Amino acid sequence: MLVCRWHGMTLGPGGRPGWQPFPAHDDGVLAWVRLDGAGAPTEAPALGPRPAGPVVAAVATVVGRCEPADVVANRLDPWHGAWFHPYSFTALRVVSAPPPDAPDPEDRFLVEVTFTLGRRFGVPVRAEFSCPDARTVTMEIVGGEGAGSVVETHATPLGPGPDGRPRTAVIEAVVAHSDRPGFGHVRRVAGVLRPLMRGAARRLWRDDIAYAERRYALRSRT
Repeated sequence: MLVCRWHGMTLGPGGRPGWQPFPAHDDGVLAWVRLDGAGAPTEAPALGPRPAGPVVAAVATVVGRCEPADVVANRLDPWHGAWFHPYSFTALRVVSAPPPDAPDPEDRFLVEVTFTLGRRFGVPVRAEFSCPDARTVTMEIVGGEGAGSVVETHATPLGPGPDGRPRTAVIEAVVAHSDRPGFGHVRRVAGVLRPLMRGAARRLWRDDIAYAERRYALRSRT
């Protein structure tokens, strides 16, 4: 059941006369709408790893003048974090990576990196990057503090903007998890944490969307 928060109109699975809803899916963090015509339809979106147990999730959206391929290229560049975001990442080391010409979107790579919490403090983790589909990149913490937490980056094409250049929405879901007993207390203040989590994601994408836009600009010249 879909309810308009402004008008109170409800739409069930069958819709109304003149109102036919698209197939939708709620995964607990993101709400998906399937627009048929872009490939073979599926019952549900392809999701990467999600933590089992209690989570705190936040979603941030940024729009750039580029194509989804440019956003994905940014996220699959394992070295860019230390160059573009020295305020957030340090001591980055690629543990394993696919060959540059690997065509398989399921190729994965591991990195070891320290998330900085100030000038003198940081949290070292091991993270695995993977692609559940052609427009999604997931980063899962597989070792260290917050193991099981996931950052999902979804690149959604919006069509051309007023200038004729393509627009892509970067929809990033941060799904934080911890096995520590105190995480239950953190969840009680999730309403305060979510704006901070969204702000941190937007800060990173302020630089990353510039990376993607420059990549698109260079590609469009050829």
